[in-house]
Amino acid sequence: MKWTISQLHQLQSKGLKIEENLDLTDLITSHPDIRDIDPVKVTGRADISSSKVTFHLHVSGSMVLPCSRTLVDVQYPFSIDTTETFLLKPAEYETEEDFHQLDGDVVDLVPILKEIIILEIPIQVFCVDENVEGAAPQSGKDWEVVSEDDQNNKVDPRLAGLAKFFENEEG
Repeated sequence: MKWTISQLHQLQSKGLKIEENLDLTDLITSHPDIRDIDPVKVTGRADISSSKVTFHLHVSGSMVLPCSRTLVDVQYPFSIDTTETFLLKPAEYETEEDFHQLDGDVVDLVPILKEIIILEIPIQVFCVDENVEGAAPQSGKDWEVVSEDDQNNKVDPRLAGLAKFFENEEG
């Protein structure tokens, strides 16, 4: 996913469609939480002008991360939409928007895609499938893991009588 500036100028009238599968397995060694990563599918298009190139990309794939409770492997799918702009003539722009500067005369998307995927890694991942060996149990004798939504919708039994009080007053 590299193009020289002259290649991009040649594609300016035709447009550039992107559909590639990238092997980013070197992320396993560069980030301690990524245990494995499937080939990443990148699709999109590029808007090319004489002074900048804007890539509109959809990045999707799946990576294996450690469970925050038990450290077992958890498949974590990701789907990212991003817009990346490279300045071909950087002196013309003095705005506060995010632009990428070129190193030499080559536009390389791979380092940007790696950064985007690393930023997509959540702080905590939990394995909720009890069938996985080594996964944390979701329930036991007199206890169960409850989601925050279930907890918020649950009526405190000490206040259940108060709810009946207001029902009688309205009727």
